[in-house]
Amino acid sequence: MLMADIGDESGPGHTPVMLDRIVGLLSPALHEPGSVVVDGTLGLGGHAAALLGAHPRLHLVGVDRDTTALERSRSRLAPFGDRVDLVHAEYDDIGDVLDVLGRTEVQAVLLDLGVSSPQLDESQRGFAYSQDAPLDMRMDRTRGSTAADVVNTYSVAELTRILREYGEERFAGRIAKAVARRRAAEPLDSTRALADLVRDAIPAATRRTGGNPAKRTFQALRIEVNAELDILARALPAALERIAVGGRIAVLSYHSLEDRITKRTLQGLATDTTPPGLPVPLPEHSPQLRLLTRGAESPADDENDANPRAASARLRAAERIRRP
Repeated sequence: MLMADIGDESGPGHTPVMLDRIVGLLSPALHEPGSVVVDGTLGLGGHAAALLGAHPRLHLVGVDRDTTALERSRSRLAPFGDRVDLVHAEYDDIGDVLDVLGRTEVQAVLLDLGVSSPQLDESQRGFAYSQDAPLDMRMDRTRGSTAADVVNTYSVAELTRILREYGEERFAGRIAKAVARRRAAEPLDSTRALADLVRDAIPAATRRTGGNPAKRTFQALRIEVNAELDILARALPAALERIAVGGRIAVLSYHSLEDRITKRTLQGLATDTTPPGLPVPLPEHSPQLRLLTRGAESPADDENDANPRAASARLRAAERIRRP
């Protein structure tokens, strides 16, 4: 299911998605003094604060590409003092971050993917189709192309591909052609202008159901601008490589494309790869991971009722049982 994403919800009045379940899944790996957890998508630090509070001898490495989120989490996590290292980086750079910090192994990794509520709610970030703002959508505003760059410079064929693959938008071609017509007259540079264009490009009958017709287009552009799927595909192996035997990883996804990558990576390492036909399994081909969730877990109904943005969350977790 594709919905507006939510990551960390730890501002005033908010609770991070599936907080108790994540703490419960990761905690068995965090009891020993000197244990380290990496929160690769720190957001506002809600999950991080709960883990640090539950384990007084735990050290946190918090990583985020959003400098605004880092500053807010720095304030939130200040009471934990030198038990916290915060780093501005993409989460697929986990290996390099740990090298700089002198950490060869860690006991847990958390990846809470998607867009945080503050990013959605702060109109100037350009993530939300419900508010007019510059068409930006960068999680890291210090670098990279904006959504306006994408819609005003990509070919119709490339726009169509992005909308179809990343947004699962069945009217991708119509929308891309409408974008091309619009930008031939003037640049397309605001969220409202894009949302209106998408609404007008989609058949009237389709607009009556399924929520805002622009949501798939906005999701697709956001994924492209932030290279979200490419980063996730690199980040999972990088994170798993650093997890010690007995260590754990938890991943919260918010749409099927993220969950598919996570599922494939975790299940692949949880499978015996002994060549068929051999009489006994080979130890070097035995599973590296033990899956901790049966499929992808979803938030409970009461959490969805309290926080509708959590409804699309899917949680997968695994434990390392041997080194490669």
